[in-house]
Amino acid sequence: MELTRSLMSEFESFRPEGVYAQSYFKAIGLRRHPDAPMSLRRAEAVVSELTEPKPWIYPSDVIVGSWLPLVETLPEDEFQEAKSFVRDLPERDFTTHADHYAPDYRMITTLGIPGMLNFIDLSIQAHGKEPDRVRFLSEMKIAFSGFRSFVQGYAEKAESLKGSEGYDEERLSFIADNCRAIVDRAPETFAEALQLVWFCHLAFCYEGRYAMALGRMDQYLYPFFAKDIERGILTEEKATELLENAFAKIHERPVLFHGGDDVVNICIGGTSPDGSCDVNRLSYCVLHAVKNCNVPGPNLSARITHHTPDDFLDECLQSIGTGLGYPALMNDEVNLAALGRYGYEPEDLYNYCMVGCIENFITGKQPPWNDGRFDTPRYFEYLFNRGKGIRIVEESGIDTGDVSEISSMDEFMKRYEQQIAYGAKKYVESFNKKHTLPHPEDLTSPFLSCFARECIERGLDINMGGTKYPSVHGACMMGIGTVCDSLAAIEKVVFVDHEATLQEIGDAMRCNFEGMEDLRAKLLAAPKYGNNDPFVDKYAEWFVRFSISCFDQYRTYDGGYYYTAMAANTANIYSGKGTSATPDGRLAMEPISDAASPTYGRDVNGPTATVLSLSVPNYCVVACGSVVNQKFMPSMFTDENRKKLAALIRVYFKRGGQEMQINSVSPDVLRAAMITPEEYENLIVRVSGFSAYYTQLNRDTQNDILNRTEHFSV
Repeated sequence: MELTRSLMSEFESFRPEGVYAQSYFKAIGLRRHPDAPMSLRRAEAVVSELTEPKPWIYPSDVIVGSWLPLVETLPEDEFQEAKSFVRDLPERDFTTHADHYAPDYRMITTLGIPGMLNFIDLSIQAHGKEPDRVRFLSEMKIAFSGFRSFVQGYAEKAESLKGSEGYDEERLSFIADNCRAIVDRAPETFAEALQLVWFCHLAFCYEGRYAMALGRMDQYLYPFFAKDIERGILTEEKATELLENAFAKIHERPVLFHGGDDVVNICIGGTSPDGSCDVNRLSYCVLHAVKNCNVPGPNLSARITHHTPDDFLDECLQSIGTGLGYPALMNDEVNLAALGRYGYEPEDLYNYCMVGCIENFITGKQPPWNDGRFDTPRYFEYLFNRGKGIRIVEESGIDTGDVSEISSMDEFMKRYEQQIAYGAKKYVESFNKKHTLPHPEDLTSPFLSCFARECIERGLDINMGGTKYPSVHGACMMGIGTVCDSLAAIEKVVFVDHEATLQEIGDAMRCNFEGMEDLRAKLLAAPKYGNNDPFVDKYAEWFVRFSISCFDQYRTYDGGYYYTAMAANTANIYSGKGTSATPDGRLAMEPISDAASPTYGRDVNGPTATVLSLSVPNYCVVACGSVVNQKFMPSMFTDENRKKLAALIRVYFKRGGQEMQINSVSPDVLRAAMITPEEYENLIVRVSGFSAYYTQLNRDTQNDILNRTEHFSV
């Protein structure tokens, strides 16, 4: 850990003058053959992005590969011209599957760089009579050969630094030997394999890709780890130190470029197809390394099963209890059931991991991920306002008639379902329109395609039929708490107690309850989601089931599926700003409920009641994943209380809960950090699907975290 702390301090002390020059380096390659097909130019761009920046090695490096070479001193006119040139060219983005991908690292660590190049050559021979595929495979080879030169450059840099002040010669020899080895052959040691994986990840970063997952590191690196342990050349402590040295560099980017951690998801644990538990000693090392680094970047996810060892779950809770918030806890049985609906082969299914925040992904077998937000509470406006928006008048649903015509809760539900179904249809139409790219052959990814086995075998781009499975899209259904509370309030106040009419609720929504405070009080007094009350929990079961039915019927541009998620990231905050008052008593512009969680402050019967409510819906159909944010006070992470917390999580998962992520920072500390942020610069909190420095969040997000229900006991 001492070496890693030194490395992190070096990020600050070696910060160079200059500009982030990624577009400048990219432009060099794009201009190398200006009259060539765009796909070839993109391959050449990868080469220049990787080989034009000068390698950099920190004195405390063991696993090398830095963001620092992307900082360059350039004449302002050259920099701006290159930046403009690159910006004006068409490019894929998150919406059109540019990143948020889990590469097949098992393949590359098994074959190595020479083996990958040979694999491409064999495919070129196999497709000899198909010129388009041979051409693309040749472009893949150009890009991957550039990657080989990138690695070779670091071997040479390590050698050249020997004798330099501040550098340890033995460490430089270790670095040079590892880099030379993976240039010439497949990795044989844990350090070589980890170094290769980190170089791959960094290469994606040099391309400008974001949220590229490191996947199931405890599985694909385990053979190297176990072999080295058996040979006596590695210890668990040394493996943890090597992992720390790599993970720390995820934090290098925000240090150099003043903010913006990369959401690099790492997955540990899980189940094998034979039913055995996949937790191994390397799982613990990864967990300890992330905990020791104590930075927001490595977004750790733990696949928890019914046979996950108690001590592993306890280690997870110890890490969470530091305030870091990692790992997010994923119910493996539920996720496997949800993904299993889509016909993935067992070997692929059980090797799933997470990309970005919590999104389930079939590793190396489908195009990069994308998703969008579906704002369900807003459809109350359209139902109560004859298809028109109240807060944002330009937006609309369908006219389902005057609410005065509705005489039962069943009829109300039918009309609300019509609104949601209409919204889902419009959502899909809009999304698929964005995917109708006029010239996809000009938007290829020759380097990224090397990390999907079938792309090499087929000679096709990762977004043009190369992957084993087609694309999927995640429709993130926002506001389950707001919707359930609203439906329960309508049923209770209008149809059970007859204390108000639907017309009056509609009037209250339009005037934001001004002058109608008595009605608002009645709506607020109705049962609320998260308290183990069947009166309202039944609407959560409906919400998940109906959401799935709305999107199951649609397909993506290449015939893939629309997953659903119960997630929001922080979109519940800005979504609330555009949403009128809702029938649960929420005022206009207030945040809607967060992700799959109950509305903050309304789950008042303790965490046991909360998880009983949260496990009512059938999440075995939610393939994308869900986010449940919970806040337990630091006192809950003592040795004795962690046992109770672990038991709560076990019960929650046994009943079908899909995910839980936990904040363990006291509200007093959060308030103090808002008043004197300079004293809490290193305070990390779990936001929603990722962790971040609390003082770097905007005030709305800070308040959203502060307002989460606080649990003091189980």
